Amino acid sequence: MTTPALAPETLEGWYVLHQTFRLDRAALRPLLPVDFDAIADDFVHTMDALAGGDGANGWSALVPLVGSRADVMVMHFRPTLDALGDAQARLAQARLSDYLTPVEFFLSVTEAGLYYVTAQLAKAAAARKGRVGDEEYQAELKKRVDAELATEHVRKRLYPPLPGGEMPYVCVYPMNKKRETGQNWYALPIEERSELMKWHGLTGRKYAGRVLQIISGSIGLDLWEWAVTLFAADPLEFKKIVSEMRFDEASAKYGEFGNFYVGRIAPPDAWVRGLRPAAR
Repeated sequence: MTTPALAPETLEGWYVLHQTFRLDRAALRPLLPVDFDAIADDFVHTMDALAGGDGANGWSALVPLVGSRADVMVMHFRPTLDALGDAQARLAQARLSDYLTPVEFFLSVTEAGLYYVTAQLAKAAAARKGRVGDEEYQAELKKRVDAELATEHVRKRLYPPLPGGEMPYVCVYPMNKKRETGQNWYALPIEERSELMKWHGLTGRKYAGRVLQIISGSIGLDLWEWAVTLFAADPLEFKKIVSEMRFDEASAKYGEFGNFYVGRIAPPDAWVRGLRPAAR
């Protein structure tokens, strides 16, 4: 017996904003050195203020992009939506923002999907002739959630620290699950989605230690349903993990993907000073 197409229980952590920009180099070129230096100093000061110190209350990072429709990406992770809005506003106030044209922004919140837990609890509710969401369901769910939150693995997914120099490369892309006739993820019974996500997750775990993956949900927050942020020491790992995961049924039949943005985390000072116009 299968249970209905229930929404999986989820755990949420920090709010996330990925901002990608195109740089107006033509507008920068005529600037006098003194004017450029003032803009650069202001940008460095802004990014230093956004960096987040030890990261306990979130962080921001700059990622110059390679081979992209955009030139640079700024990632913000914050405990609240208001704090995320403050980070967005602070960056917009930087003088360099006059030379940055938005390309794509993704708003989301870090997420751990509890497909397996939801499937188990729904099955147990049906067996005792109860219902999903009743008092017994909620009591057991709390136990499961507390157990998940006690693990370092889940806490790092919800409140991810900025990887150090060992994983400087970044790959970000948005994705949806299909809602087409015959390929509607949201119409599948929770047991089937749980099984598909189990195998999808096992593929990802093969890359533990080589790729750090952060999933953030954006349903109700943005056009896309999820954003995926990957960190690695070797950018070739992005190709390998995404290729292998595409063969999982969860992606092969039900996944839709947006634009990919790839680059390497860089110190803001080094990046912005590198934009200095050539001497005339």
